[in-house]
Amino acid sequence: MVVEAATSEADAPGPRKDKDARETRLHNNGAGSPKPTWRAVTLSFIMGTKVHGLKFVFSPDKSKLRRAIWIVAFCLCVSLLCTWSWNRISYLMSYPAVSKIYMVWAPNMSFPAVTFCNQNVFRVSSLTKEDLYHSGYWMDLTYPNRTVMERSKSILRDQHKQELLSLLDFDGYAPPPDRAANTTEMMGRLGHQLEEMLLECRFRGESCTHRNFSTIYTRYGKCYTFNSGLDGNPLLTTLKGGTGNGLEIMLDIQQDEYLPVWGETDETSYEAGIKVQIHSQDEPPFIDQLGFGVAPGFQTFVSCQQQLLQYLPPPWGDCKSTPIDSEYFSTYSITACRIDCETRYLLENCNCRMVHMPGTSTVCTPEQYKDCADPALDFLVEKDNDYCVCQTPCNMTRYGKELSMVKIPSKASAKYLAKKFNKTEQYIGENILVMDIFFEALNYEKIEQKKAYEIAGLLGDIGGQMGLFIGASVLTILEIFDYLYEVFKDKVLGYFIRKKRPQRCQSDNLEFPENQTSPGVTPNHAPRAPVTPSGVTRTVSDSRRTCYLVTRL
Repeated sequence: MVVEAATSEADAPGPRKDKDARETRLHNNGAGSPKPTWRAVTLSFIMGTKVHGLKFVFSPDKSKLRRAIWIVAFCLCVSLLCTWSWNRISYLMSYPAVSKIYMVWAPNMSFPAVTFCNQNVFRVSSLTKEDLYHSGYWMDLTYPNRTVMERSKSILRDQHKQELLSLLDFDGYAPPPDRAANTTEMMGRLGHQLEEMLLECRFRGESCTHRNFSTIYTRYGKCYTFNSGLDGNPLLTTLKGGTGNGLEIMLDIQQDEYLPVWGETDETSYEAGIKVQIHSQDEPPFIDQLGFGVAPGFQTFVSCQQQLLQYLPPPWGDCKSTPIDSEYFSTYSITACRIDCETRYLLENCNCRMVHMPGTSTVCTPEQYKDCADPALDFLVEKDNDYCVCQTPCNMTRYGKELSMVKIPSKASAKYLAKKFNKTEQYIGENILVMDIFFEALNYEKIEQKKAYEIAGLLGDIGGQMGLFIGASVLTILEIFDYLYEVFKDKVLGYFIRKKRPQRCQSDNLEFPENQTSPGVTPNHAPRAPVTPSGVTRTVSDSRRTCYLVTRL
C-alpha cells in the first residue's frame, strides 16, 4: 500500500492547479452544495418576516438611536400582546357561562302532573280499637304502655268525642294474635278517600272522575295525582291557555274527620285544606316541602308557565350530568335524590322505611314512626345539611305559578250548594274549595346556560391583538416555526451528522513512504495515480490542501 500526499494547491504548477480546482468543484457538486449556517438563516428570517419592526431592530443601515427606539417599541408591543393574551387565557380557564332566556310558542303542550294531599292524615270516624291499640302512641293519645293521656281525655270530652273515648278503653282488650300492625294498610284505609272528597272534576271542559287520579303516598299519608301517566292513563295535553282549558276540581276537605290536636309536637298541624304540588311526570312529588296550600272557602286560580332549564356540567356549572346511582329511581331529579337519600338514612338509623319511601324493605311500625323515623327525618331535613347533598340536574322542567283567590260560596250560591250536596251552609263555607289549574298561554320559557367564552373566541382575540401590536398572523407563526426548525436542524442534527461522519485525513499528519514511486520524483511532484475501480479514496480537507489516499491491490 502506498500513500501519496500533495502539497498546497498554491505550490502546484498552473495546469495542475486548474485541474485540481475542477476536480474539487466536481466533488462538491457530487456531495451536495454547502448548507447555510444558522446565522444566515436567522438573517434571512429577520429581513423577510412579516413581523413589524423586527427588521428595523437588526438593520445595519439604521443609526443606533433609531435602532434603540425600534427595540423599545417592539418590546413594548410584545409585552402588551403577552399581557392581553394571558388575560384572555385566564378568562378562558375561569370557565365563564351566561344564561339565555327564550320564549317558545307551541301548538299544544303536555299538561303537568298535579298531586294534592289533605292536611289531615287519619279520619276519626274510620279508627278502630285495634288501630288505636297499635297507633295510639304514635297519635299522642296514649303512653307506650297504652295508658290514655289525661290531656287527651280532657280534649276529647270538650269536643264531645265520646266514641273515640270508648275506643281508647283497652281494659281487657287484646288484639288478634295473627294480626300485626300494618302501617301501609292503616294509612290507606284511614286516609281521606278521593271518592268522598271529589265533588266535581273537569279537564278542558270534559268531566273526569276519581279514576283519572292515581294514589300515591307522601309524608301527608294518602295522596292523589292527576295526569301521572301511571295506571294506563295516557298523558293529557292542552290546546289553549286560560281558565277552562285546564283542570278544575271541587273538593270537600272533611274537617269533621280531622284528628283533634292534643298538643304541640313536630307533627302537629294547625291547618285545614289541601297541599298541592305541580310537577313533571318524571319527577316524584315532594309535597311536604315543595307544595303550596289551598284553603277551603275559596276558589284558587293557579296560572302556570312551563320552564325548561338547561345547565352546564362542571367546570362551567355545577349540574349533575351522570345518571343517578339509585336502586329506586331511573331518572335523576332533586326530589328523587332527596327521597333516595332519606330512605337510606332511615334504613341506616331505624332499620325500616316510611310508607311513602320506595323499596321493599320493612315498613316502620307505628312505634318506630314515633320513636325513630319521624325524629330522624326531621333532624335530617332541618339540621343535617351534609348527608343529603343533591345537585341540580342538567335538564329539568319546572312550573312557575301565580295564585289568585276569590271567596266561595257567595251569599247567592250558599243555599244552592248546600242543597246540591246535602250539607249546611256553614259546612259548605268551612269545607268546600275549588281549584282551577291552567296554562297562562300556550308557550314555555327556555332558560339555557351556555359557555361565555370558548377556544374560537380566544383565537380571535389573540389573533386580533397580534395583528394590532406586531402585525403578525397565523402564517407568521408558521414562519417562526420554520425558522426554529432550520436552526434546530443546523445546530442539533448537524452535530450528530458530523459526529457520525468518518474522520478526514489532514495533510499535516501524512507521512511519506521511504520508497518513492520512481527515482528523481519528489513527493510534491509525484505523478497522479490513475483512478481504478479497485480502490481510490479522495478527501478534500479545505480549499487549499488536498489529501489523496491510494490503495493498490
